[in-house]
Amino acid sequence: MPSELYRCVYYSKNLIAGGSLRIAEEIESILAAARRNNPPLSVTGALVFNRGLFAQVLEGPCPSVESLFEKILRDERHGDIQVLGFGAARERLFSNWSMAFLGRSREDQDLFGHFGRQTGFNTERIEGDRLLEIVRHLAFEEEARAA
Repeated sequence: MPSELYRCVYYSKNLIAGGSLRIAEEIESILAAARRNNPPLSVTGALVFNRGLFAQVLEGPCPSVESLFEKILRDERHGDIQVLGFGAARERLFSNWSMAFLGRSREDQDLFGHFGRQTGFNTERIEGDRLLEIVRHLAFEEEARAA
């Protein structure tokens, strides 16, 4: 019997030391690892990096999502990790992406650099469903712009 689909929504503070080049290298390392390791685990999702914060959605079989999240908890690049939602999901919202990334280009930075003000992303009061909807919206906007 296949494992039930689960979704984890969290945010964390960026603890990557160094300037923008070093941060970009580390983000690329995170993405390369996710894109290599997630498909065999049947994990999909999206990562937003914005002004020192990570926001991420992971979805897949419960054991895979738990295992990946445990690695994130031990990753020194993340601090003050806040889980906003973890539970069974009816369907995948990011089925097209082993790990979508939002925020790489100057256009992305212009678009996403101030999305907190426009969408209500505030780490003191954000809820899991709201963050999930923000990330999903941004991912589909990014996909449409890239097409």
